[in-house]
Amino acid sequence: MLVVMQTHATQGQIDHVLDAIRDMKLTPHPMPGATRTAIGITGNVGAVDPRTLEVLPGVMELIRVTKPYKLASREMRPADTSIKVANTVIGPGTCTMIAGPCSVENEAMILRTAEFMMENGVRLLRAGAFKPRTSPYSFQGMGLEGLKILEKARAKTGIGIVTELMDTDNADAVEAASDIIQIGTRNMQNFSLLKCVGKARKPVLLKRGMSATLEEWLMAAEYVMAGGNYNVILCERGIRSFSDHSRNTLDLSVIPPAKKLSHLPILVDPSHGTGKRDYVPAMALASLAAGADGLLIEVHPDPDHAASDGAQTLDFTAFKKLLDALKRLAEPLGKTVN
Repeated sequence: MLVVMQTHATQGQIDHVLDAIRDMKLTPHPMPGATRTAIGITGNVGAVDPRTLEVLPGVMELIRVTKPYKLASREMRPADTSIKVANTVIGPGTCTMIAGPCSVENEAMILRTAEFMMENGVRLLRAGAFKPRTSPYSFQGMGLEGLKILEKARAKTGIGIVTELMDTDNADAVEAASDIIQIGTRNMQNFSLLKCVGKARKPVLLKRGMSATLEEWLMAAEYVMAGGNYNVILCERGIRSFSDHSRNTLDLSVIPPAKKLSHLPILVDPSHGTGKRDYVPAMALASLAAGADGLLIEVHPDPDHAASDGAQTLDFTAFKKLLDALKRLAEPLGKTVN
């Protein structure tokens, strides 16, 4: 259920509606808009009697929401969501770049990469302090020491940090070190973790599970939003299929339906999606053309000697070339690369 307030509804009238919803043992989610406030309602297992709310002062109308992912749906919020973070914006009209190495390896490399990104107008650095790896013998990341390095890079350069949270035990440390908390593909349906970041004060980057449908992906976003954190960013990173020509099958066809059904911004990770650096530029450009609001690109000063995922990682020269190509494509699409 969505309660749409009148254009000139007072804050007192809005608060009265919020209290009335709570009295019904339901959870209100106020969503201020440009001209009026809407209030989403969750927690109901049956139909809500509209007469209880529609008679309250300041209420214009009540709208039933049919999608199971209520807060993430366009039925609840027709306008696209914009998320302001680290001196940049993720949302409509932008192609926001998040770039950096797969993992934190040492302080010198992270600082060098952060400085390069800031020099080229990229305001968000991706790098994993904790790394989920298929093999237990692969590099697992530097853990808490890696988070300290990321915090140093942010303090020195001003760049925003995007890093992965793998478990609830490290939630506070990751939130403190990051500007965006990443939930990886293997944890897309880790519901305890989703509930945990639903209480966080930082935006959440939610990667699509490698076998997840669009509805399952949006329901995972709903878990985060139901906890009160409405700043969720979707990220397509490739799904598992029978194809063997690339690491994953980068499903760009999911972008238009995701945008039709949800107001949340959607990014694409062509590095994980292809697994091969030669394919990353083409798929990055295709992602922008398909309507993506931004890209995650793996970039390293020396990819051939990277501790993880070097085969899908661009060096600085290749990334700069891609950035220039994206800017040329973005202009006729009415977008700005930031």
